[in-house]
Amino acid sequence: MSSKKRIAAVAITVATLTAGSIGVASAHDGAGKGAAKSTVLADLVKAGTITQAQADAISKKFDDFKATMDANKSANKAAHEAHRAEVEALVASTLGIDAATIKSRLEAGETLGAIAGAKKPALITALVALETKEIEARVTAGTLTAAQATTLKANLTDRVTKMVDSVKGPKDGKGHKGHKGMGKGPRH
Repeated sequence: MSSKKRIAAVAITVATLTAGSIGVASAHDGAGKGAAKSTVLADLVKAGTITQAQADAISKKFDDFKATMDANKSANKAAHEAHRAEVEALVASTLGIDAATIKSRLEAGETLGAIAGAKKPALITALVALETKEIEARVTAGTLTAAQATTLKANLTDRVTKMVDSVKGPKDGKGHKGHKGMGKGPRH
């Protein structure tokens, strides 16, 4: 077997063993993913399957991948929080009610539609416009095709209307609120 094929096979084996070992390592020794990866690589070096240099290269690839995934997760969380803040600000400005009051009324079981009263059509129009703008931005960014955008926009007004008329779910015992209500609009 060529050395490139051998390294590829070892990398696949390490990935498979690490994925399988993650739960066990996390549950039993608290050390987690890093310890499982290190143990597997050390065992492969000890057995002569790979060199220490190869183990170091594999470890670096995993570390680089994890760093990229962590950065993506942070960016996605920031984007989600920014969207939520934008929706909350839009709702508050459209209704002329401060965000804290809206949140407390939602938590008390009212719907956005009930809170909006006569301003409900304006609220729906504003939320549809915001979501349409975001869909179009995703097409421009290349993360969504024009066909996908058309599909998302097809029933957007109906979905926003349902969201506005939905009662916000209660907390689930873990501090997480239900999926309906302000800031949890038709994200796709």
